[in-house]
Amino acid sequence: MNLKFPALVYFLSAVAIVFFAIAYPYKSIALAEVSQISVREAIAFSQLEQNDVIYLGENHDNREHHDRQLKIIQQLDRDSNTKPIAIGMEMFQRPFQPILDRYLANQITEAELKEQTEFDRRWGFDWEFYAPILRYARTHGISVIALNTPEEITQKVATTGINSLQSSDFRYIPPFTEIKLDNQEYRQTTKEIYLQHVEDGQGNSTDFDNFFAAQILWDETMADAIAFYYQNNPQSQIVVLVGKAHVMEDYAIPDRVSRRISDRTFSSIVYLQ
Repeated sequence: MNLKFPALVYFLSAVAIVFFAIAYPYKSIALAEVSQISVREAIAFSQLEQNDVIYLGENHDNREHHDRQLKIIQQLDRDSNTKPIAIGMEMFQRPFQPILDRYLANQITEAELKEQTEFDRRWGFDWEFYAPILRYARTHGISVIALNTPEEITQKVATTGINSLQSSDFRYIPPFTEIKLDNQEYRQTTKEIYLQHVEDGQGNSTDFDNFFAAQILWDETMADAIAFYYQNNPQSQIVVLVGKAHVMEDYAIPDRVSRRISDRTFSSIVYLQ
């Protein structure tokens, strides 16, 4: 399956939707009725504020999810008297962190941020889903963390495999020894979904190992970025905006972040919309 990066994003998003229905997520709360109660009540009920990292699992194309993310961020920001908030975003790849920083410092415009991060090509979902969150972050001095793997690396792994990576490829991804491909349950579930897509004419099964490695690399890279920020800013509370499939038990980001953090007081929670 030789997928260009935008196609890979959409394919993995499709896998995420199916996968979410199969494997119930890690340490999670699902407040499906949040629209019927206030955000303050939802936060009090879920005890989001008690955690160092809060994962807000989303469907990328659902405007309501993004509106709710902003409301939760605003409430956390208002309620947090001591902990500064940071927002981790799957939507931006790690090489573009300096551009995000310049936007937050009012050195470039929103249009320049969108253009210079190549948002439309590298992510592809509606900018206006995320723009209000970025505007709020800039207005209120909230850090934003670019979490994702550079598409050039993801595409290389998806096409030629994890073992094709060279030393220069590891600038924005964790060391090879930290990329764990050994979860057999995750592998089997992903393979079943992958083969169904193959039957539907969306690729061939000969490259499943590469596809699976690309999925794991996304998770490990984002986990690495979250853990790195937390270790350097232990008093911060990190709100992570990410697709639902990236927050599954033993499969993806939460487990891989915890593996990197030795602090026994560290805690995280997954909020599913």
